[in-house]
Amino acid sequence: MSARDELLRRVREALHDVPAEAPPVERAYRRTGAAGPAAARLFAERVADYDATVSRVNAGELDRVIAERCRERSASRIAAPVDLPPEWRPPGVELVADEHLTKETLDTVDGVVTGCALAIAETGTIVLDCGARQGRRALTLVPDWHLCIVEESQVVETVPQGVELLEEAVRAGRPITFVSGPSATSDIELSRVAGVHGPRTLDVLLVSA
Repeated sequence: MSARDELLRRVREALHDVPAEAPPVERAYRRTGAAGPAAARLFAERVADYDATVSRVNAGELDRVIAERCRERSASRIAAPVDLPPEWRPPGVELVADEHLTKETLDTVDGVVTGCALAIAETGTIVLDCGARQGRRALTLVPDWHLCIVEESQVVETVPQGVELLEEAVRAGRPITFVSGPSATSDIELSRVAGVHGPRTLDVLLVSA
């Protein structure tokens, strides 16, 4: 008996009691959940479980708080999507509009400020779909610091709720990124390395209505 035959024999032996047809997959996902302040509180707790910071702010003080975060991060020149709202533009900080900036230019800025498509409370996840106030994917992956603005009304409790809201982006073929904390990975020796696949530092401003 060849090595191949022996391997196949062992596979067949191991699978002898496995049903020929796989059992049906449960698809009754929970598509409802908390919204508003309740979901926002859970989202803030879950984000804090990652190596990210989350701060609750009022809409009227957003430009001031953004400017404070920039000073704390020593960021005087940050990138931004071209449709960044005027009230999100911090005083005393140079904003570089992403009008097809090269990756080399994005690598020289001190950070990036964007909005998001939505946020998922139970996993502490921010979802970007290259829609309004977000810019393209490279804008949020190349700079080392991402300051993300999440409005309370954008927070849903469950993953299925969030996925349903992304239907338009999927149909339009826009790339979707799920962000749960700063970028981090581990090598074969389980040494944790930050900033390999995206920003090393993530700050979230959760805006109350």
